[in-house]
Amino acid sequence: MNRPDDALALRRSRRKLLLVASIFAAPFVLAMALSLAGWHPGAKGHGLPVLPQRNFQHEQLAVTLDDGTRWAWRDRTPRLTLLALPGPDCARRCFAALTGMAKARVMLNNRQDRLRLLYVGAPPADAGALAAMRNYWTLGRDPQHALDAWRPAAPDSMAALLVESDGTVLARYPAGFDVSGLLQDMRKVIR
Repeated sequence: MNRPDDALALRRSRRKLLLVASIFAAPFVLAMALSLAGWHPGAKGHGLPVLPQRNFQHEQLAVTLDDGTRWAWRDRTPRLTLLALPGPDCARRCFAALTGMAKARVMLNNRQDRLRLLYVGAPPADAGALAAMRNYWTLGRDPQHALDAWRPAAPDSMAALLVESDGTVLARYPAGFDVSGLLQDMRKVIR
């Protein structure tokens, strides 16, 4: 005689269990849907992604320094490299961008030793600017022109690449990039 009441109680218990399970599952389903849609909280950088991903160490990309040695993408201590790529005729605006990037490195405070500054290209024609650059930047050349794809075409402009300590390019910053955004990105990855 109690069977209909037992079946009704069992259905109510199942409904309550499904309701509780759906309450706990809803955030996971929502997070998965947002992730699949491309939204990642707090992960937005100011640089642009490099696709397909490149690793200069594995590609054996050779940058020749002023003293004739090759730039070591993988350093003895893990340090990132900020690679500056000037457009043709590096002058006032180009030098201003270089100065801004060097200041951004200084603003890393006690972590600034975790970032190396590498300038690859024809140095500014102004002897005073070149002397000031040598205080912060290591100067190099790209004899194989392997970096030309990222180099800006506009005169007196500057582009940059942020390269991980293993040689992997993390982000690219095309001509006209915001140095404060670059600093924010560097603070995220340099710990």
